[in-house]
Amino acid sequence: MIGFHEFISEFNDALSRCESMAIFARCEIVYSGRAESQLLSGDRMLLIKSDKSMLIHQPTGSAPVNWMKEDSDYTLDIEGDSLMLRVRNLPLKEYLDIKIEEIYSFSHQKLEDGQKIIITGSERDMSDMILENPELIEKGFKPLSREEHTKYGFIDVFGYDANNVLVVIEAKRYSADFKAVSQLRRYVEKVRKSKGLEKVRGILAAPQISANAEKMLHDFGFEYRKISPPKYMERFHKKQSNLNFFSDKKDSKNHD
Repeated sequence: MIGFHEFISEFNDALSRCESMAIFARCEIVYSGRAESQLLSGDRMLLIKSDKSMLIHQPTGSAPVNWMKEDSDYTLDIEGDSLMLRVRNLPLKEYLDIKIEEIYSFSHQKLEDGQKIIITGSERDMSDMILENPELIEKGFKPLSREEHTKYGFIDVFGYDANNVLVVIEAKRYSADFKAVSQLRRYVEKVRKSKGLEKVRGILAAPQISANAEKMLHDFGFEYRKISPPKYMERFHKKQSNLNFFSDKKDSKNHD
């Protein structure tokens, strides 16, 4: 257990050096700002980042139970047998009072990280996958472009089928719903009108689709293709060998 006087000195030094801090403690929390809340005494993990933002976690769950945004102010005072940590963000009118009863551990470190997260398996990746592997849609499909612009947004993939009929493809990385079907319909109708075509096919590509959305899709005369987004960071995909081929193909290109 860490003494309060020792903790205050070390905490203020770390704060002045813009270090990241992790505090494991038993505490009670009162918040006022976006709403008002009270969390009675329990074991918590308090994380203070170098930008002076704060996250408070309970022992389970991924979401913080309380948080304060960057550029918050911190003050510490001993009050009887407890240590009061007051966090304030005056521009946002947010206030957090943490009554610390016992400190189990405290660590701090200057951290440097200028990297940005790289996300794979997006709808853009799905479009690229279809462009490079048009047989995922059907034999004879000839993609022309990706992200064709309309006033309603961007068509993910645009091309012709084996019978030279124009095809509009809308890709969704998760389960397709009514909204996805309605979006595809808007794109198809816009293409029909702008190009003066009577027949334009609409295809919705997604890992899965709800039963009601699939019925709506068929009612509009559109089609569904079960296609999952590529996972470049995984070597194998058990249920879809075509994506393995695509990922391996990408890898071989990167090594050429």
